[in-house]
Order: sequence, then C-alpha cells, then structure tokens
Amino acid sequence: MSEFPHLMHTAIDTPDPRGLAEFYREFLGLRYRPGDEPPTGASEDDVHWLVLVDDEGKRKIAVQHVDSLPRPTWPSHEVPMQLHLDFSVSTHHELERQKDRALALGATILLDRSEDPDVGCVLADPSGHPFCLLSR
Repeated sequence: MSEFPHLMHTAIDTPDPRGLAEFYREFLGLRYRPGDEPPTGASEDDVHWLVLVDDEGKRKIAVQHVDSLPRPTWPSHEVPMQLHLDFSVSTHHELERQKDRALALGATILLDRSEDPDVGCVLADPSGHPFCLLSR
C-alpha cells in the first residue's frame, strides 16, 4: 500500500466553541485557521465550527457546537469520557508549569499523580473533556 490516511485534526464537541477554542489555542500555542479568528468590534460571534492550526498551518484541533453536552464523570463511567487527549512535556518541572497554565486557563484537576511519571495528572478542559499531562 503506497498511501495511508493521515489524521487531519481531532474535533471536539462543545456548547461553547469559541471558549473551548481559546482554551486550546492558549494552552497549546496554536492559532486560528484564517477566517476563524474572533470577530472585531461589535460583530456577533456566531460560530459552529472552528479550526486551530500550528505555526506551519497544519490542522491540530477543531471544535464544533452542540446544544448540550453532559460533562464526563470520570473516573466514574456514568457519563463516559468519549474523548481523551494525552499531552507530554519534557520534565517534571515542565509538567507542573503546564498544569498551572491549564488551571489558569480554566481547566480543572480530576486526578493529580504528577509525582508518578507514568501517570502524571488528569485534567478536564472547560467543557469537561479529560486530558492527561505526562512527563516523558
């Protein structure tokens, strides 16, 4: 086989597309795809789909509007995660720094075992989607 599909981006449902896009834009150092930037002035921000790209313009994350989304109840399976992202950093010190950044941007801690390099910490983004921070 000469070609395989490649992952274009991961799309995440949320009732607040701009808010969640801003969280991941700030947290991961991404930028908006041209045309997806927040409106200027008094324009209404009527968005249903936003794409975040890296410095080379490669798609990384998309967020899409849904009317309602029950927050996952992890570690309970009452409302499953449905999506789980893992992010790695180079050192334990960087893990602590990035955890603090995520919290300042609106994340919440679900499980903090950052002293264990195989576990790290599990946080939830502002829409409740769990994600892990791990040191390599």
